[in-house]
Amino acid sequence: MATDRHFLRRLMAAKSGMHLPSEEELLRGMPFFKAALSEDICEFAVRLGRRIKQRRQKYLLPVVKRLDDLSRVPSDDCVIALFEELDRLPKTKAFPVEACRLRCRIYLAFLGEPDAAFRMAGEMARLALYDVQHGRRHDMVSRSLGWAIASTYLDDWKKHDGQGTSYRVDNDANTHEHLFQRAFRAASRKQAEDWQRDDHDPAVDVERPLVEPSFRDEGSALSGSVVVIGSIGNGSTSQGKRVAGEFATLLNRPLALSKVPDLADVKSVLATEFPYAEVVVDKVLNPLAGRRHVWLHPTIFVGPPGCGKSRFARRLSEELRVPYEMISCGGMSDSAIGGASRRWSSGEPSLPVMAVRRHDCAGPIIILDEVEKVATSRHNGNAHDVLLGLLEGETAKRWHDPYIEAECNLAFVTWLMTANAVEPIPAVLRDRCRVLRFPLPGPEHVASLAPRILEGLYLEAGHDPRWATPLDALELDVLAAAWSGGSIRSLKRFLEGLLEAREQERSRQ
Repeated sequence: MATDRHFLRRLMAAKSGMHLPSEEELLRGMPFFKAALSEDICEFAVRLGRRIKQRRQKYLLPVVKRLDDLSRVPSDDCVIALFEELDRLPKTKAFPVEACRLRCRIYLAFLGEPDAAFRMAGEMARLALYDVQHGRRHDMVSRSLGWAIASTYLDDWKKHDGQGTSYRVDNDANTHEHLFQRAFRAASRKQAEDWQRDDHDPAVDVERPLVEPSFRDEGSALSGSVVVIGSIGNGSTSQGKRVAGEFATLLNRPLALSKVPDLADVKSVLATEFPYAEVVVDKVLNPLAGRRHVWLHPTIFVGPPGCGKSRFARRLSEELRVPYEMISCGGMSDSAIGGASRRWSSGEPSLPVMAVRRHDCAGPIIILDEVEKVATSRHNGNAHDVLLGLLEGETAKRWHDPYIEAECNLAFVTWLMTANAVEPIPAVLRDRCRVLRFPLPGPEHVASLAPRILEGLYLEAGHDPRWATPLDALELDVLAAAWSGGSIRSLKRFLEGLLEAREQERSRQ
């Protein structure tokens, strides 16, 4: 239908940040601006604030103040403050009070407020009735029912939390959205998921629904910890007792999940270190907005050699303050990543289980460097085949480790991968991941990159980088003229040559 095509075009524009969805479009399932709740809140607050300021009406000044606060801090407290301010305004055609109130309810529903979720279900029911009367599809009936069911779940969680306020913005709106989708499936097998389709290249920049696994764990992660190993298989045998002794400190013990740090600080640091990859920084960090604990959808960073993607994955883990393991996949020719049976002398746990034990954390980050270089032979198993189960939420939650011989909950492990090319990676593996193109830096980024490379060179030489003589403007110009962009390794070699010339000049003096 023409209306469906029109909706899909506007949907894609909303995801790309070219269109701010209307209240009705959000009710009908359109994603938020840039596919992020916080981005939608800020954009709405900025646009509405700008419109009010142009009118210069004094009775709207309190609303402007609330909008300014909301644009800076997109939290449930600021949304509630705006909602209360709107309640004080008289109904007038000059200002869309009711539309703004409805949008605030939508935001609060996604932030976990049960009453707002119930009111949102009512608005959806009104749209459903209109659709039925005009002979349209009945998708809104199942959406309305799903939100009504979800509002009761949220109310139960709110009471269980023991607080009189709703879940704050540090909860994940995408988590609630996943709950609503589950409610839809319970109410009606037919899902309205057309908005999840993407017009991008199927191999690169694939944006998929980012669902945090916490509610698949029946709420156990709400306390900030998860039991990864609940039992040891065949524990009465001598081998079972030995394995039980190895994992005694983890058995039936809740392990902590890493809390999401201040994302503004993380973004600032990463954007400074990788000024040419700000788009990638945003795409990686945006899904974390509003979450309590760090968990990223499996992601593959694809880029030519020397673009800095491996270092980016490492620095991302460090800035998120999550323990990580970095594994080189070059020459990997078996399925050791999935562990080996305890029956063999070479028996060992799977890679994620070992990472969990080493770091005493239920959600470490595992970085697979150059994942496309995994050998394709299946003589001794294949790492790509093992990854299929570890990247899928349902199977990862019940991963049967061959060494422990029991189910392990690995759903909170984050998988980051790097690759020089996406084609060698099996399509079935790419389908489980976001594939993000990592760009190459250009000569315009020399001023940002060179000082950090200089610090690294001093560290490699065993010197304190604080004693390094900073690069002056002339030296930076020389580097920019010699290096046309591309591999950071080549920039490092140019910088090494420059430092050598600097030392020779000093010796002559």
